[in-house]
Amino acid sequence: MSTQTFAEKIAKAQDFLPIHGTDYVELYVGNAKQAAHYYKTAFGYQSVAYAGPETGVKEFASYVLQQGKIRLVLTTALKSDHKIAEHVRKHGDGVKVLALWVEDAYSAFEETTKRGAKPYMEPVTIEDEFGSVRMSGIYTYGETVHMFVERKAYSGPFMPGYRAWTSDYNPENAGLLYIDHCVGNVGWNRMNDTVKWYEEVMGFVNILSFDDKQINTEYSALMSKVMSNGNGFSKFPINEPAEGKKKSQIEEYLEFYEGEGVQHIAVATANILETVKTLKSRGVEFLGAPPEAYYEMMHNRVGEIDEEVAQLKELGILVDRDEEGYLLQIFTKPVEDRPTLFFEIIQRKGAQSFGAGNFKALFESLEREQELRGNL
Repeated sequence: MSTQTFAEKIAKAQDFLPIHGTDYVELYVGNAKQAAHYYKTAFGYQSVAYAGPETGVKEFASYVLQQGKIRLVLTTALKSDHKIAEHVRKHGDGVKVLALWVEDAYSAFEETTKRGAKPYMEPVTIEDEFGSVRMSGIYTYGETVHMFVERKAYSGPFMPGYRAWTSDYNPENAGLLYIDHCVGNVGWNRMNDTVKWYEEVMGFVNILSFDDKQINTEYSALMSKVMSNGNGFSKFPINEPAEGKKKSQIEEYLEFYEGEGVQHIAVATANILETVKTLKSRGVEFLGAPPEAYYEMMHNRVGEIDEEVAQLKELGILVDRDEEGYLLQIFTKPVEDRPTLFFEIIQRKGAQSFGAGNFKALFESLEREQELRGNL
């Protein structure tokens, strides 16, 4: 086992692409107005900005929501022959853009494309009365895109083309703070190529690896590698399926998403007990709790923690420890009818890992849901 800390591991990343974190995550959806209402009601996001016919945009409508540092953009096509509508027809509601907040969007495009990235959007500067935003974009796995966003010369609500969106309906937030990581599912034997792409094109480094001997249940298995940029602000775990007796959750995702894409978005909180209570009271559905033995053995497995085990058990929250501390996490059920995109709620108390000790409990819960859907 490596004795390096996560800080020592990520320090090996190349530094040609300074990233300050996630700028926004854009989902292509069938009905952005209704999706925005769902994310406000269920998760406590707040209205920020809007683009559509009223702002001069004739092909799509976008609603921007924010909670803490998390920005979600929900976008829908206004006609059936638009590429956004085609994306939704094929994949269902799902993540199209993982936008990164960068120092220089033009340089980011030049550095990544000369290293082999496939261009999505050539560098462009857009302006309005609030200043200018510089942007560019490249493809990553599947049809997913990394957009590079440079907004140091902009003071508007989101970016040019959008206007401030005020609403009389603003539910209380749920204590969500920032995006911790975003997980991608890739096809059979595609993980190593994707990892190599992040290393060579983005300058990321592989900070954790799990094989099918570590992530398995009686029925299924997967492999995963975690990629990070040099300051640790952008982390992208990559999953691929592995051989098992039955269909894994990764295989189910690939089948129903009809390709590679973002499996889940992990969002951080400073009080997971209160956040999960709030989300449950608003109708957010979580995966079933692990067996009672999981909590009976918790002290032996993770040692002393601040939280009461009875409260964690009641809510179905998982706990894991690494050399630097512990973390608490829980996973929602898919947030659409296709068994694809879901969310993770995570609270870190020193731990910089990803809950390896919970993988078995998590995937057994996922398999119970698969079985109910007839997809195991």
